[in-house]
Amino acid sequence: MKSFTPREIVSELDKYIIGQKEAKRAVAIALRNRWRRQQVAPGLRDEISPKNIIMIGPTGVGKTEISRRLAKLAQAPFIKVEASKFTEVGYVGRDVESIIRDLTELSVKMIKDEEKARVRVKAREMAEERLLDHLLPPATAPMHQATDLDAVARDRELQKSTREKLRGLLREGKLDERTVEVETSEQQKMPSIEILSAGGVEEMDMNLKDMFSNIFPKKARKRKVKVPEAHELLIQEETGRLIDMDRVMKEAVERVEQSGIVFIDEIDKIAGRQAGTTPDVSREGVQRDLLPIVEGSTVNTKYGMVKTDHILFIASGAFHVAKPSDLIPEFQGRFPIRVELEPLGESDFVRILTEPENALLKQYKALLETEGIDVSYTDDGVSEIASVATVVNERMENIGARRLHTVMERVFDEISFEAPDMTEKTVVIDRDYVRKRLSDIVKDEDLSRYIL
Repeated sequence: MKSFTPREIVSELDKYIIGQKEAKRAVAIALRNRWRRQQVAPGLRDEISPKNIIMIGPTGVGKTEISRRLAKLAQAPFIKVEASKFTEVGYVGRDVESIIRDLTELSVKMIKDEEKARVRVKAREMAEERLLDHLLPPATAPMHQATDLDAVARDRELQKSTREKLRGLLREGKLDERTVEVETSEQQKMPSIEILSAGGVEEMDMNLKDMFSNIFPKKARKRKVKVPEAHELLIQEETGRLIDMDRVMKEAVERVEQSGIVFIDEIDKIAGRQAGTTPDVSREGVQRDLLPIVEGSTVNTKYGMVKTDHILFIASGAFHVAKPSDLIPEFQGRFPIRVELEPLGESDFVRILTEPENALLKQYKALLETEGIDVSYTDDGVSEIASVATVVNERMENIGARRLHTVMERVFDEISFEAPDMTEKTVVIDRDYVRKRLSDIVKDEDLSRYIL
């Protein structure tokens, strides 16, 4: 785990998320506390539980993005789930333990990708040797009698010299058009089985897949492909052989237990008893099912038992109708940190459009550069985009910064379509251009409801 200080964490988050200082401080402290816990003596370390967080704020203000960037910063397994997707035990639907199983799967993939990068050089070398064997099979017997040692030595030297020449041609790409026959191993296709069960669906599916993978073992398959594709296939196969999956699984489980982050969105949808059109099976019952996982329990996954005691849970919700106090008391008690995120205004939209490293204006400029179009923005043009987004949010549902995506798409609609055929390669997005593209839509409220 990287040892960023809280100030450094906030600074990194500032590169992508505008405002929301309180939320950034809260997650920065939570992440730093994980590092601090690792430095504590083992006896006390297990007693220190993570301080889970509830983020309260309307949609589109950065709740999910803060959590996602935090996980990327910490190189931690991260999963985002919607609380409303889960149902109480006894009803058909996803059970809450599947969150931990999915998180473990992601952790395994993360560790495997790291291992692939680590063994890539060695795998490439081994694949190259195998490819050279296909291009120049080793001699089965010397051309001369075994008693003629000098001739045998000359044959071996000639074979070695030819192999090195082929290696040079291969690396220079001069053999790319040649076709070779390579043998690769692949898993036979397993039969499709539909499982209908009220509980433990994921676990049953997991066990069946393991069972069928043993019944249908891997088989060798010969393919005729071009040299570059053959090289890549052999690299993948050698990479698989070099990776120790037992170590990967062990490390993946440990990483989930020590640094996993679960982001539970729409937590307000399972709070209280709202008048809705669906049966009340996803409210208090889901909270009670989530409680053991948040408190700390052991979940059975195909990679082993995973303890959830030190996984960091970040819950979020708009809480327009329900309030955090509508959650059951035990559930509230497991989320001691409450952070309220501020709604975004016009000045925030201007900053969102221009300041982050992945700002929308930079994205559209980069996309159109691929067509040879040079896009530039004036300050009044950027302000007008932000102003329109603010007005539309006030008139209709406030979806925060997500409104900028719909507005920007309308502004760039004509350019994006005409770009390949445009003779004028310079485009300036100023206030007049933005108004020309959006004024009619903004004036007609009924039209703006459909388009923006």
